[in-house]
Amino acid sequence: MEKQLKRMATMQRLQTTGLELFYQKGYYNTSVDDILKELSLSKGAFYYHFQSKEEFFISIVQNLLFRKIYSALIEPIEGEEDPLNKIALCFDNALETAEHNFLDYGFVLSNFITEFNGKNPEIMNYLQDILKVWEVNLVTALQKGKTDGYVSRHIDSEAVASYLISSYIGVRTLMVEGNSKILRYKHIQQLRQYLKSMEYKEPA
Repeated sequence: MEKQLKRMATMQRLQTTGLELFYQKGYYNTSVDDILKELSLSKGAFYYHFQSKEEFFISIVQNLLFRKIYSALIEPIEGEEDPLNKIALCFDNALETAEHNFLDYGFVLSNFITEFNGKNPEIMNYLQDILKVWEVNLVTALQKGKTDGYVSRHIDSEAVASYLISSYIGVRTLMVEGNSKILRYKHIQQLRQYLKSMEYKEPA
């Protein structure tokens, strides 16, 4: 039992450090040796858990990366009332976290999608799956908002979800080198106006 707990702890440390280094330096610029050096672990410890760097990265995407995106951008909206306000609040909170991150290299999911595009279809599928879950969550929230009387019925939920994701990825990219506080403030101001235009209004 104790050995198993130690192995699980080692795997968790590997994945956490792996995600940090892949995020900072990119997948292709980070070697297994870089990760092991950071943790003072042997190659045996790595290959006991993972057959390859690719398998290791996929395990990170399926576990840590999915949980990271889910807790920041999906869970706060899922099943909630008044989705338009919840979406604005969720995005604002996520951008505030990024604003105070001194080691900000952009939106982790879109960074990896850009890096793997055209290079590794298998990993791309896993990354696109996370994007799809996020998109479906937004569409579901907007559709529920229509049913509950918060969102105008003529709104194209799929188009809105696609636009929201694109705008979030865009502002996260700009925040890396720009004035993140001002960019966040301006983005959320515009986002609230955009979402307000979709509110359900009682017929006159």
